[in-house]
Amino acid sequence: MALHLVRFHQQGEPRWGLLEGARITPLELPCTTTAALMEQGHDAIRAARGGDGRALEDADLLSPITGEAKVLCQGANYRQHMIDSGMNPDDKRFNMFFTKSSASITGPRGEIVKPAHVQLLDYEIELTLVLGKQTHGPVDVTADNLHEFVAGICIGNDVSARDVQIPQMQFHKSKSYRSFCPLGPVLCLLDEADMHYLDEMQLHLTVNGKTRQQDSTANLVFKPAETLTEYSRIHDFAPGDVLMTGTPAGCALGLPSPALTKVVGLLPEAKKWQLFTKSQKRRRQYLQAGDVVESTIISRDQTLNLGRQRHSVKDGG
Repeated sequence: MALHLVRFHQQGEPRWGLLEGARITPLELPCTTTAALMEQGHDAIRAARGGDGRALEDADLLSPITGEAKVLCQGANYRQHMIDSGMNPDDKRFNMFFTKSSASITGPRGEIVKPAHVQLLDYEIELTLVLGKQTHGPVDVTADNLHEFVAGICIGNDVSARDVQIPQMQFHKSKSYRSFCPLGPVLCLLDEADMHYLDEMQLHLTVNGKTRQQDSTANLVFKPAETLTEYSRIHDFAPGDVLMTGTPAGCALGLPSPALTKVVGLLPEAKKWQLFTKSQKRRRQYLQAGDVVESTIISRDQTLNLGRQRHSVKDGG
């Protein structure tokens, strides 16, 4: 049976806790990293309950993914999102891969800091896989051995500076500013029998209480097993690393029609990107200081609940 875990501050120190309903029971475990926690195994974690419980809403929650993790990412991986981006999901034959800096990891509550030079700040809710196996070279991941590689799941938000990403063609830079990778609150550790849930998670993101993104992982174009197989050709995995599996339709970014793209492509570079930024700034969906972003991911049968992220947007220096 899946375990719902959180990481929180207790008397100034990070602690792990078992989440049961709306209460956290502290765990008597000396683990300082996500990898070390997962090494304990489900039975040892359950047996480590100790201390007085507390209400989830009263806890100072931390990211359940600790700072040594590599943040691996997929792009354009939901059918409708691809269609909205001018791509045919049935014709796509390869994954789009990139990475975020581990320095961008932040907790499930607090602030997303908008750098002073960023005008087009976007949100991207994503089911995030927490990897559980060290690899050294390519691996073949299948439905039968997926549980060996995926230890758990959590909520991720692939916050993006579109006016850096697109004009500069900088995925890593535009997505790696401090606070641009909220993770948690819940780290849900899965058993082999839970793997079917990876295809049954319901994603929902709101800005100021209004729905912006809503979809199911059933609509992922590239599923976890084939994605990990392909990614292993270029990357080694370590326990505690995460894979963000792509975001649904509904982001702030709006792409021009293919015809307009061709016309604009004839313009000088500086003029082309000036027009891009000007047209995007008309879109009210981009995040501004004071906006509140909330995200939830829950299984279709509501057995797995990854909690709720809540962040306010703050102007930075």
